[in-house]
Amino acid sequence: MSETKIQSLRPKISTVGGIILAGGKSSRMGLPKATLPFGPELMLQRVVRLLSTVVRPIIVVAAPNQELPSLPDHVFIARDEHEARGPLEGLSAGLSAIRPHAEAAYATSCDVPLLQPAFVQAMIDRLGDADIAVPIEEEFSHTLAAVYRASVLPRIQELLAADQLRPAFLFDRVKTRRINIEELRAFDPQLATLQNLNRPEDYLLALGEAGFQPSDSILAALEAPRT
Repeated sequence: MSETKIQSLRPKISTVGGIILAGGKSSRMGLPKATLPFGPELMLQRVVRLLSTVVRPIIVVAAPNQELPSLPDHVFIARDEHEARGPLEGLSAGLSAIRPHAEAAYATSCDVPLLQPAFVQAMIDRLGDADIAVPIEEEFSHTLAAVYRASVLPRIQELLAADQLRPAFLFDRVKTRRINIEELRAFDPQLATLQNLNRPEDYLLALGEAGFQPSDSILAALEAPRT
């Protein structure tokens, strides 16, 4: 793994890469989600491994001073320019890094350890001639389970400059294909790819679904009072 700027990435090896946003504060979890144990791996390592079966290269977007676990050589790191500005900030950093090497990227968060590669491929297949393909659940858009063309980067930068931080603003500015989540059950029957782990109970449930048990030390840390 190597810290990188755009020009130091390897030549393009695919038309679709991956972006994993890992810079959230994990305030509801109480522990950094990227480094939570998940079986023999840490959570970010698991999401990287699963996503790597479908797309490469992968960009992990972290907060400016965030420490990350060891990652494979095909994974590169970008940093948010500003903290706490939501997913558009992370997408800007990720697309800036991947743009010379892929035409589009599947974007996800680091807290989806039950991600299904077939779901990712299905979303890529549905991009077509659109700029973005995003799963829709009633009125809710799953911003971090979507495919973005690198060409939308200038629109994202314009929105950030104007402090328009809601992803809906981006979806309204470019050609966006909205995919009903029910259409995606054929590839991920439980829609586990959309199950973000925001709270300790979410994490413990996902561990159980994957056949793992938390260590006593992790349980104690999750139960500790938060300051």
